[in-house]
Amino acid sequence: MKSLKDLLLARRLWHALLILLLLVISYLALSPAPPKTLDSGWDKLNHLAAFGCLAFCAFYGAGHARGRWLLAPLALLGYGVLIELLQAQLPQRSADAADVLADSLGIALGLLLAAALSRLLRLPLTRS
Repeated sequence: MKSLKDLLLARRLWHALLILLLLVISYLALSPAPPKTLDSGWDKLNHLAAFGCLAFCAFYGAGHARGRWLLAPLALLGYGVLIELLQAQLPQRSADAADVLADSLGIALGLLLAAALSRLLRLPLTRS
């Protein structure tokens, strides 16, 4: 059985999870009526949680510090802005700048949580 450290260092696993999350979040964000069972009841918390999970996966999927701390956060922020622009074009959805702020906070929290866990477990995060 693999240890927690082995699972956290399995970059392909994190890449696959990140892609799956992007697909699910895109569906939820762009569908006219997303399932209520996946709703926290507060839209901003939904954004914070979704982008926190994305950032956590991106952190462990990245092979170098630049990817973890610069490229992944910028790409996720761009994804959040794209969702809002697309929602502005949909009849049953609307765009909200506060959603992008919640996305940004989620990205920051996801990265900080992943970094804290890495430090706690003393994980080697760079490629060998």
